[in-house]
Amino acid sequence: MNDSTEPKRLSLLLEHARSGVPGALASVFESAYPQLCVLASARLRGRGQGGSLETTALVHETFLRFARRGELQAEDRAHFFKYAGRVMRSVIVDGVREHMAQRRGNAAPHVTLTTQVQPDGMAGEEEILRVHEALERLAGSDPRLIEVVQLRYFAGMTDSEIAEVLGVTDRTVRRDWEKARLLLTEALTP
Repeated sequence: MNDSTEPKRLSLLLEHARSGVPGALASVFESAYPQLCVLASARLRGRGQGGSLETTALVHETFLRFARRGELQAEDRAHFFKYAGRVMRSVIVDGVREHMAQRRGNAAPHVTLTTQVQPDGMAGEEEILRVHEALERLAGSDPRLIEVVQLRYFAGMTDSEIAEVLGVTDRTVRRDWEKARLLLTEALTP
């Protein structure tokens, strides 16, 4: 299947999944799987534990969380990937919390907020939790800023990919990212 028909196919599959067609949700993930793996891989790269296995595990856990919900609310391809980014964020945060609970008391060094994955995954775990908590506090200020952070920081999307998902320009995404970074820096500063 060529690249131009894939978005149309995914939109059709999403429509089937919303209508409750048996097996449609699995087909949605089968169709979106390569892009979901790219997003998951971008976020998990360099965490020090078998990259492709973690990527696969993240994508599969995302599917399981969609499946447990029992219904798919995504209106279109862009909405699906935006929602998948939120679910990936949730999976990552839950995994970090579990790992941090196992390491109790082991102080992680302070890390500056960037979209670059830290080479030492341990240092990034505390940052992930702090960013998640700051996002929770800032959720009411500007929902699009939160979406930009989720898609860039947690899903590893580029500015142009985020622009496509949110239906805005690349420039708007860059402005939103800078504003979000300032707000998060303020929220993360003790």
